[in-house]
Amino acid sequence: MLYVFAGLPGTGKTTLAKHLARTRKAAYLRIDTIEQSLRDAGMTLQGPEGYLMAYRLAEENLRLDVPVVADSVNPLNVTRNAWSDVARRAGAQFVEIEVICSSVEEHRTRIAARVADIPGQPTLTWHDVQSRLYEPWTSPRLILDTAAKSVSETLAELDHLLPQ
Repeated sequence: MLYVFAGLPGTGKTTLAKHLARTRKAAYLRIDTIEQSLRDAGMTLQGPEGYLMAYRLAEENLRLDVPVVADSVNPLNVTRNAWSDVARRAGAQFVEIEVICSSVEEHRTRIAARVADIPGQPTLTWHDVQSRLYEPWTSPRLILDTAAKSVSETLAELDHLLPQ
């Protein structure tokens, strides 16, 4: 099974994705970690390098029957389609999970309080989040709204929505 998380920074997707990887004993692929590792190695990212690496790693794990949790903003239909192509090539099922925070005020507060958890990762501003390209979805997905919910409430909702 491939679990594809998507959503703007500060919505809670990484917290949810890490929880799912831990409880499902899945490989965890976070684009932010991959991209920061490439930067740390002296590379200047020109485009989708982090995503391309993650697609390959995901497919390899899926072919070994290891579930995979992919954690990224996943803002474009081309990236969303690429994840589903990975699952199809590996003969695996997949589910897309969009994490949103419908309260603009709460989302802004989260961004302001956010501390980067990857060494070297730049701190985001609300302007960074708002100016980010995020295309409307064209495929079916689960939507988890984290606004006005505790982490434990959202984790319980995620566990309830996903097939075992």
